[in-house]
Amino acid sequence: MRIDVKQCAELLAQQDNILILTHAHPDGDTLGCGFALCRALMKMGKICAVENADEIPKKYDYLYEDIVQIKFKPDYVVAVDVATTNLLGELDGKYHIDMCIDHHSTNTEYADNLLLEDVPAACQLMLEVVKALDVELDDKIANCIYTGLTTDTGCFRYASTTAATYRAAAEMIELGADNGKINRTMFETKTKTYARLERLALDSMRFYEDERVAIITFTQEMYKLTGSNEQETEAIAPLTRQIEGVEIGITIREKADGTCKASIRTFESVNAAELAKAFGGGGHNQAAACRFDCGVKEARTNLVIKCGELLK
Repeated sequence: MRIDVKQCAELLAQQDNILILTHAHPDGDTLGCGFALCRALMKMGKICAVENADEIPKKYDYLYEDIVQIKFKPDYVVAVDVATTNLLGELDGKYHIDMCIDHHSTNTEYADNLLLEDVPAACQLMLEVVKALDVELDDKIANCIYTGLTTDTGCFRYASTTAATYRAAAEMIELGADNGKINRTMFETKTKTYARLERLALDSMRFYEDERVAIITFTQEMYKLTGSNEQETEAIAPLTRQIEGVEIGITIREKADGTCKASIRTFESVNAAELAKAFGGGGHNQAAACRFDCGVKEARTNLVIKCGELLK
């Protein structure tokens, strides 16, 4: 069932023991949403927690380091920034999900659904939810919201960024969000392991369809060689789209079990969500993702074939 912001806030106000789920391989938007909502609900005196299938990258520690996560049996489960339940990774099927707060056009509406497709970051929608809950916004909530705004817009560089997005970011800065530090952490700070992984990633780049498609492949062996891990691949995904002439950029990440996941970045000429949807995934017009129950080589072959169809 579709709900609006007011109905969303009313439903949350009626509940307690609330578990918030963020998508696997978490990014700044899903985590910003999750911990902004968690902080708001805690201000209301509710028991709540955030759960993710994967380890949260250390760079996001500031979102939750002062929150005491307690164990409890959830009575109400909310998924944030999760278009389809398979994006929950190992948490898929573990809980009955009561509510979803999202901004993806590919959302499968698997719960009471607050969906606004016109915002570039789910945190822009989450800000409206927090306000509707009538709790006082502080600098910690502002940091959460700002993190989602800046990461899902590429530090406000993507065409999806709207005037309302800038206004929301300005409001968070006025509330105390540490925008300078957050932007440096998200876009300018690289670990040595990341630098080594990036070098191997660029060496792995291959071009297809008259060099209109660029694909980077991450393998488990590359993680071992560099001391890195899948968490550090997030910042590499946009690199493929920065190359002149490339219309579709894809990064394929091999999982420990031999399956893989693809992150897709495109320009306006190709719909990334359409490409991802062909393989059971989803996302936005210019940024999407999908999973494969096969190895990297087979996934790459299938993606190249579909890219060729979309580029005709």
